[in-house]
Amino acid sequence: MSVVGSRTPAGPAGPARPAASRAGRLLLGAFAVAAAADLGALLAGWHLGHVIAKPLLMPLLVAHVLTRGAPRLLVAALLFGWGGDLALLFDADPAFLVGMGSFAAGHVCYLVLFGRGRTGPLLAAAYALALTGTVALLWDGLPSDLRVPVAGYSLLLTAMAYRAGALGRTAAVGGALFLLSDTLIATGVADWPQLPRPDFWIMATYLAAQYLLAMGALAPAQAYRREVIQD
Repeated sequence: MSVVGSRTPAGPAGPARPAASRAGRLLLGAFAVAAAADLGALLAGWHLGHVIAKPLLMPLLVAHVLTRGAPRLLVAALLFGWGGDLALLFDADPAFLVGMGSFAAGHVCYLVLFGRGRTGPLLAAAYALALTGTVALLWDGLPSDLRVPVAGYSLLLTAMAYRAGALGRTAAVGGALFLLSDTLIATGVADWPQLPRPDFWIMATYLAAQYLLAMGALAPAQAYRREVIQD
């Protein structure tokens, strides 16, 4: 029997869904506004604006995905990303390591969330080549105490980016953008030439990555719930 058919619109689930949908749209709009404010502050070189806007980003995205019944691992991944965001507001090596550790924990959450879905061997080869090439090129430019942590983190990040493809194209693009964002950070640490306003490009690719990963992770979870409800 259909669960949907067993409830009337006036039942407990009736008014809650439209309310959750409205809240979700408002929260997503707030996330977009905060993202625009943060990126605008970076373009303008207004550090205080970045410090104010950046801590709002992941909590707003978390609140949005919660209104859509997000899996716990997705919420955890985004919250670990928030921890990394906060740590990287401080310009010091210990804060960089703390931030990298927090992002690494988020990647582990994503990897578990992605499960064992199929991904192509050519994509695996491309990511393996990107990993080895990037680490080899950056190695001499990195501070000696950061080389091993950055290499280990890069392995975990690349694995997450590769496995994101198991959830479809949206998550796959998100994983690739996350890899690009953190590679831009690493090139800065290694004192490579940078694009104008490098922090803008780092945050722009990072925000797009987290949003696309979240949307890619929500799609199968929502499809599963629809199947359960209609069973």
